[in-house]
Amino acid sequence: MKTLFILAITLAMHNGLLATNLHGVEYAFAKAEKNHIPSFTKDPVQNTIKVALLLDTSNSMDGLIDQARAQLWELVNELAEAKCGNESRPDLKIALYEYGNDRLNAREGYIRMVSSFSTDLDEISKNLFSLTTNGGNEYCGNVIENSLNQLEWGKNKNDLNLIFIAGNEPFDQGPVRYQDASSNACGKDVTINTIFCGDYNEGLNTNWKDGASLTQGDYIAINSDRATVHVPSPYDDKILQKNEELNKTYVGYGNLASSKLALQSSQDSNAQSYGNANAVKRAVSKSSRLYKNTSWDLVDAMEENEAVVVELKETSLPKELKGKTEKEIRKYVYEKKKQRTRIQGEIAKLNIKRKEFLESKTNTKDNELRNALVDAIKKQGHAKNYSWE
Repeated sequence: MKTLFILAITLAMHNGLLATNLHGVEYAFAKAEKNHIPSFTKDPVQNTIKVALLLDTSNSMDGLIDQARAQLWELVNELAEAKCGNESRPDLKIALYEYGNDRLNAREGYIRMVSSFSTDLDEISKNLFSLTTNGGNEYCGNVIENSLNQLEWGKNKNDLNLIFIAGNEPFDQGPVRYQDASSNACGKDVTINTIFCGDYNEGLNTNWKDGASLTQGDYIAINSDRATVHVPSPYDDKILQKNEELNKTYVGYGNLASSKLALQSSQDSNAQSYGNANAVKRAVSKSSRLYKNTSWDLVDAMEENEAVVVELKETSLPKELKGKTEKEIRKYVYEKKKQRTRIQGEIAKLNIKRKEFLESKTNTKDNELRNALVDAIKKQGHAKNYSWE
């Protein structure tokens, strides 16, 4: 009997069934306690849609930048509905470059990588709002080549790797031939799509269509000075109210918590600057699977990896969780997760009604930049077994 008792204790310790309360610097969850609280689950994401936006920020491109800011969340919402194959939900990563701005380094071809591939949608929004125009000298071949060499495109054959370059000067300017950059893109399984800001035939005659055709990408001409149209609906106020409730489910942790919570709020305000209808589109994005904040939100972090809490120090916890036991912390975070899931579901239901209302009130010619991006992504996605609900 004594031998069996010792064996039982040994097995319990081996399996992590013994744990301590959080009164020191580090703590661990007891598996026996975990049985009383449902665990988080996370669907594996196997494939990724990677979108590199290369935006001309010379003097004449204020309208283009404005469209990119105003149409970001609608683009995200379209991509949130993507599937690869029968089941897999692809991740989304967006990178941002600016080029053609005289404030940028001339020796580097007036090009700047604003952000590498990221899933942090708040940072992407912030970076778009940080862009200013000036100058310049627009070297399309250079910026394409830089994005191909600097970004992590990976080797997953099911990833959808896309470059969108937008501008209004001849495509063949600069020391790097766009034909050579296109060859490099083909070798990396990257498709180049070109968006000429001006007359279709002018873009055709200045090699923008050829720049897309070499990688079997799409060419489109848009009126970059046309204001983005956000159509209101009777459901907007309810969705915005739900967004306020959603913000209260975030549990900041670590050194990033304060700045990231402030960033979330500031990007709500930036979206609101284009009106309630655009703020609603951001709220819908925030309720989707693509809005992830694992680096600072304990709910998202634990959904990705429950063990993350084992490595935390008490100084990394928010005020409301300091001095709590492991079980109390898990219960608190799980309750926030339940609240968030409920609110996200309510936003999703309201958004279905909103989309049905807007169906007959939307002009397909509105928001050309968003249309160009979505149409190309869907067309090229279908070739890799991606589909949209």
